[in-house]
Amino acid sequence: MHGMINRAIQCFLRDTYGPQIWADVAVQADLGFDNFEAMLNYPDGITIKLLATAARNLSKPVDAMLEDIGTYLVSHPNVEAIRRLLRFGGNEYREFLFSLNEIEGRSRLALPDLEVPKLEIFENPDGTHTLTCLHSMPGFGYAMVGVMRAMADDYGALVFLEHQGWRDSGEEIINIQLLEECFAEGRSFDLSAQAV
Repeated sequence: MHGMINRAIQCFLRDTYGPQIWADVAVQADLGFDNFEAMLNYPDGITIKLLATAARNLSKPVDAMLEDIGTYLVSHPNVEAIRRLLRFGGNEYREFLFSLNEIEGRSRLALPDLEVPKLEIFENPDGTHTLTCLHSMPGFGYAMVGVMRAMADDYGALVFLEHQGWRDSGEEIINIQLLEECFAEGRSFDLSAQAV
């Protein structure tokens, strides 16, 4: 697994629950180090063990924790770059949804060796949408639910999201009901980065 993913889990634990939780998880998962290097690759088994250990420490199911990680990746100030990348997908939530079909290609421009889930969004005849998420490690669909829920808040949209499980092909299925595009005022977004 790419170090960027493991680093995101580490930062989520540290930023959300504090440095002591991260330190405890690192020791209990028997990592042998304190910090993941973002540009290195690690065996998938390390990521699986890290997630299981963290979920046990937080007394949460892994799928709920993955959803929280997805939310963190969009909403926490320490990872603003991910939110910016996603907001380039459009001015409205519906545009953002269809931009997910291109996220893998856009991500590869920045990090060619990062394995990004293959995402495909479809509009159903009843007006709902279906997102399929395919990744070598099951569970990334739950993180996508968190990302998409946080992005709905970001856009001010009212959305109902439901992870519907896996297909035999290994794809995770997410059902999306866009109930109201302009439900609330979204977070401000400017295409140009603000100098601090």
